[in-house]
Amino acid sequence: MGRFEEVTQEGPGTNQHNDEGSICLHTFSNLSHVPPATFIYLLKDCYVYGTNKATSKFKILMQLVKVALNNAPQPGPFTYAVQCMYIVPLLGKTYSEGFSHMLTSSLKHLKSVESLQKDFLEAKYLAAQLVLNILDSVVPHENRILVKLLETFEIELRDMAHALYGSELDDDLVKAREHLRQYVKCFMESESNAIAVALITRFSIQCCDESFLIKLIESNQLDIAEECATFMGKEMISLLIQKFLDMKMLKSANKLVKEHDLTEEFPDVSYLYKESLVKKLAEKGCWDIAEARAKKETKLVEYLVYLAMEAGYMEKVDELCQRYSLEGYVNSLVPEKVFCGSDYLDLKKLDVQEIVWVDEINGLLNATSCIEACKIVGMDCEWRPNFEKYSKPSKVSIIQIASDKIAFIFDLIKLYEDDPKVLDSCFRRIMCSSNILKLGFDIQCDLHQLAQSYGELECFQSYEMLLDMQKLFKGVNGGLSGLSKEILGASLNKTRRNSNWEQRPLSQKQKEYAALDAVVLVHIFHEHIRRQPQFGVSEGCKTEWKSHVVSRVNSVRRPSRF
Repeated sequence: MGRFEEVTQEGPGTNQHNDEGSICLHTFSNLSHVPPATFIYLLKDCYVYGTNKATSKFKILMQLVKVALNNAPQPGPFTYAVQCMYIVPLLGKTYSEGFSHMLTSSLKHLKSVESLQKDFLEAKYLAAQLVLNILDSVVPHENRILVKLLETFEIELRDMAHALYGSELDDDLVKAREHLRQYVKCFMESESNAIAVALITRFSIQCCDESFLIKLIESNQLDIAEECATFMGKEMISLLIQKFLDMKMLKSANKLVKEHDLTEEFPDVSYLYKESLVKKLAEKGCWDIAEARAKKETKLVEYLVYLAMEAGYMEKVDELCQRYSLEGYVNSLVPEKVFCGSDYLDLKKLDVQEIVWVDEINGLLNATSCIEACKIVGMDCEWRPNFEKYSKPSKVSIIQIASDKIAFIFDLIKLYEDDPKVLDSCFRRIMCSSNILKLGFDIQCDLHQLAQSYGELECFQSYEMLLDMQKLFKGVNGGLSGLSKEILGASLNKTRRNSNWEQRPLSQKQKEYAALDAVVLVHIFHEHIRRQPQFGVSEGCKTEWKSHVVSRVNSVRRPSRF
């Protein structure tokens, strides 16, 4: 942290802050003669004079406190921490909750140390007394810290009885539970449900019923409701599961069914959850993952085939039917469920004349000349999806550039391998042309991906006359498909979004999907202009979209490897 960097790099000097820093370092290295009040004061001093941002300072101080509590605090780290918790609220709300969290979290790694068990057991009684003081508003801590204390010190009913009556006899346990019940009722009346349920479950207080559980569900406090239902027993768990099913929260319902062995009571929940998962993956275009999740369960695979048919993804239907011998199932569906292609926009409806696949240098040169003759083009790119956590995204496979009538699809992988210098030159002519308005949707994401994939090329580092349609139409939801629906009256079929864009050759359906994403941008722009006053010739209309046009000139030339 900046405060300690200052001390350790420059050493003690006449500066007051340096002197204080030296005191802090010395103090934290040996707490045997440092009272809790002094420790907390110096902790605050470290935080105040630290030069890093708040989150970074907090993380560094957390490590510092962990180390300090190992350095002989008297009579032991657990007792010392409880004593500190009495002092922390005096610093005010700015520090109280953060420092309290820091202290309790720093004790976790010490609970397994054998030599500290005596101090831990003695500190439990002190912590129980602190809990009572917090409940009585004598010590002003937030409810979250109260819950943290209960968890960190593993406070039980007998600890509370000892703090209240100095005894752990059965009668005192009963009285302690009743005493705590009064706090719970107050919390429930004030709708402080998290702390109420924490006390109910920890000390087995019978204080809630079905109406309270339903109230938690209706107020969307579902985690608290689950904790409460688990305490109340099987009947309330079943009620919560049914509520989850009614709310279409199948993941939560399935989790409870598994955890509490209620498959007999809810035999269909597991399948419904798997079905919903397959549907979500299919809607995102993650067909291969959806198939893997189906795990060869015939019913789920059949459902996946149905989803593919509904989406018009007929090559996927054929692929699944061949792999799992489901031709009979498809034939039984066709008379009842026929995919209606008119639900989505396609190239025919936009009167697109040609899709040109470009994977040779001569084709690249010809395509570049054609594009330079256009005033407005749409741009998009595709890459193979990568669903492994923490792995690098795949290299951009293709880039599509289209006018309203013709779409060029460039095989970037092959063109880059064949002649990167010519590829760079051609795309610089397009990207840096001030005569071509280039439309994209969330285009900065595509440019970032292109720059990451082809870092040696300069063509994706600079651009002129770039218009991100997502920024022009900020209020429209549903991505490019939603924008198409809003402006052109029909959405886009995105089922092939996450298909394998590195396979060669691409299927015709993949090419049509890719081309449409670029072509539709031009048609949306033209329709937007047409709808404006005087059919788009007013200065106000021009100003509107021109204000979103961006350019970027990268003056730093990278050394070329060519």
